[in-house]
Amino acid sequence: MTSDNTGVASAATDTEEELVELVLGDIAPSGDTTAEFEGATIEVFGGIPGERVVARIHRYRKRRRQVVAAAVAEVISASPHRVAPPCPYYGPCSGCQWQHIDYDHQLVLKADSVRTALAQHPELDGTEVAETIPGPDRLGYRNHARFTVRRQGRLGFTNRITRRFVDVERCLLMHEGINRILGRLQGRVGETTQLSVRYGIGSGEWLVQPPMKSESIPMPTGQTHYRERLFGRTFRIASPSFFQVNTKQAETLGGLLMRRLELTGSDTVVDAYAGVGTFAALAAAHAERVIAIEESTAAIRDAAVNIGALTNVEFVESKTEDVLSSLECSPDAVILDPPRAGCHPDAIGAVVEIEADRVAYVSCEPISMARDLAMLVSGGYRVTNVDPLDMFPQTHHVECVATLRWGDR
Repeated sequence: MTSDNTGVASAATDTEEELVELVLGDIAPSGDTTAEFEGATIEVFGGIPGERVVARIHRYRKRRRQVVAAAVAEVISASPHRVAPPCPYYGPCSGCQWQHIDYDHQLVLKADSVRTALAQHPELDGTEVAETIPGPDRLGYRNHARFTVRRQGRLGFTNRITRRFVDVERCLLMHEGINRILGRLQGRVGETTQLSVRYGIGSGEWLVQPPMKSESIPMPTGQTHYRERLFGRTFRIASPSFFQVNTKQAETLGGLLMRRLELTGSDTVVDAYAGVGTFAALAAAHAERVIAIEESTAAIRDAAVNIGALTNVEFVESKTEDVLSSLECSPDAVILDPPRAGCHPDAIGAVVEIEADRVAYVSCEPISMARDLAMLVSGGYRVTNVDPLDMFPQTHHVECVATLRWGDR
């Protein structure tokens, strides 16, 4: 029996230790492997399908029920895809659960997770999924960090299984700009319990929230917004506004989106869930008219700045499901970029009613995407492409662009 050298063994709870031998099955939606234990299927952190391991069992309560989970303590029979995790906090942190998997195999598993989600819907039978587009950076790509603050103002993360706090000096997934801020604030922010840091990789600007009042803080905090460069434009992003966490891969995403939509310059495009206007600004160069729909007031304010002199973009402040079916025009293309939970059913119904020639669905959650695609197909669309992108290396999360056409067009 050999150690897997992951450090997971140090993530034990304060309860009585229980070690069991398990054979690991498929990847669960959480990104962990599955295994059979005590007549039930549990999830095991730090494994790869097909491995035989010794796992540490964790029992805890969640929403008034007992949950049993596990973490790999030792590997008996290792997968050929297992590698040594580069991060010293791997295991106790639990944030990037795939550092122990060879990167090329991570890409395979992500495409497989999309196929698994689509396979749950008969309407999507036969839909092909492309290979996952790799990220330009496997580490140091994140422009946004959310830290937990504990004793003596120490910054770190909370293990999602054991709920133990892990004090960190540097996060390998974060851009170096965020790690520099972490270093300056570490041990000084005891006046809060959570801290958000956002960094403009293309601008060098940052945002730290909430604002710190202590005289020991060696840098400005409490910024209401920061700026980032994307698609050759500068975007203002307020603290509550959404922005892609991987700036470089967002460039790839935008280019893929425009290619799949095949805009001619004379199209009318609806950008639903438009956020701060990133896709709307990009589509403006390829369309005659862009109608962007967004319900967040903060994002709308950012978008007003970001659109700038683009005269062919107009913003509507509303929920997509409330306004999409009442547009006075018939759009040629629709971009759907909903939150992780997916689209409201009324929004899907409105897209079906519109009968737009092309629809591009951007999602970071394959399960909700598959559900919505199935409804669109039932309404008369057909899926032409599903392209996974690795926006989140070293984690199980995957971004997708699914493209649909109306009817037989």
